[in-house]
Amino acid sequence: MSKRLSAGMVAAATAAMLVVSAVPARARPGGGTVPPARAAALQAALDAVHAAGMPGLFAEVRDGGAVWRGVSGLADVSTGAPMQPGFEHRIGSLSKTFVATVLLQLVGGRRLGLDDPIGRYVSDLVPADLGASVTIRMLLQHTSGIGDYAAGLFRSLDDIARYQYQTFSPQQLVALGLSLTRTNAPGAGWSYSNTNYILAGLIIQRVTGFPVEAEVARRILLPLGLTHTYFPGTVPYLIGPHSLGYVPWPDGTLRDFSVYNMSWGWAAGAAVSTTADVNNFYAALLSGRLLRPDLLAAMQATVPENPADPAGTGYGLGLVAARASCGTAWGHGGGVFGYGTQVLRMADGSHEVTVADNMTLYEPAGVVGPIDVALIQFLLVALCGTTGNAAASKMSLSN
Repeated sequence: MSKRLSAGMVAAATAAMLVVSAVPARARPGGGTVPPARAAALQAALDAVHAAGMPGLFAEVRDGGAVWRGVSGLADVSTGAPMQPGFEHRIGSLSKTFVATVLLQLVGGRRLGLDDPIGRYVSDLVPADLGASVTIRMLLQHTSGIGDYAAGLFRSLDDIARYQYQTFSPQQLVALGLSLTRTNAPGAGWSYSNTNYILAGLIIQRVTGFPVEAEVARRILLPLGLTHTYFPGTVPYLIGPHSLGYVPWPDGTLRDFSVYNMSWGWAAGAAVSTTADVNNFYAALLSGRLLRPDLLAAMQATVPENPADPAGTGYGLGLVAARASCGTAWGHGGGVFGYGTQVLRMADGSHEVTVADNMTLYEPAGVVGPIDVALIQFLLVALCGTTGNAAASKMSLSN
């Protein structure tokens, strides 16, 4: 998976922050516990991330019906309050998988088509050439070539603080993204852009007549019983218990951004959830309970994030394929200021992991440092067992 967050070149890092049919009532694990040796290996791998410099993190791992929930480190470095396994957490670009699922459900209901030009729905917001040549599939797959508004909005650490309480409309975000240089011709290559998912959210609203948050709730959250997942709108606070969220500041301190107006992320990255809710959602999605088989197959049809490494990480429609040493895992990652999240589920459903941490922008751009190495190793232990082999895996921390 592609490199997650960095500190130094904030614009480049922020660009990577932000993966109806009838649904059974709930998707819950069987309630068993993992064997002691497995639990010890998972805890040791999680502790290694904290030891590498992450203030705090928590995770939920599922081995079939067995569940392990672990924590390491602090939720508040000033008070020493420990991390807790049931905390709410800003999940950033995992929001994209929810939005992509709703759009695919609309495709299944013949409300729109994946290869419809976006100008059919948002002609007032995009230039005529893009409206005619960019399709909904290209938005979801990040092959539209449209610039990423986040790279234009957050050009320095000072911008993070400047916009902490500012409200942005989706239309403003789209306009900013369109003002940037296009990364490629439509369909010609992969380039991660949060603008794609702001447009996707607007298309959902125009097709259904309801806010994207309401459509996600009606089609996914309520049927699956995901009671701790929500889009906060312009409210800057998390509703339930949560950790603080830190960004290292040039003066050597950790700056808390747990209070933040997330309208800048909207359909691309504003959602809040828990590790249990995230695991339940991806398990339901990837086992076919939210989409018809043909639509799930379309979601899992990937393009390489790096054309020079076609066997490496692939991006589908709001969903990432990571190549672990023990096989392919599906999921997504996300980071917003102070909060990082990764979710991965093996293709056969045998193992699933969601891990959430409370510091971002901690590495220089392009550097995979000790924290990232430890996080990747934890993911491999969760997915592949105690002998997870980082060298044999084509994965890093996802956007």
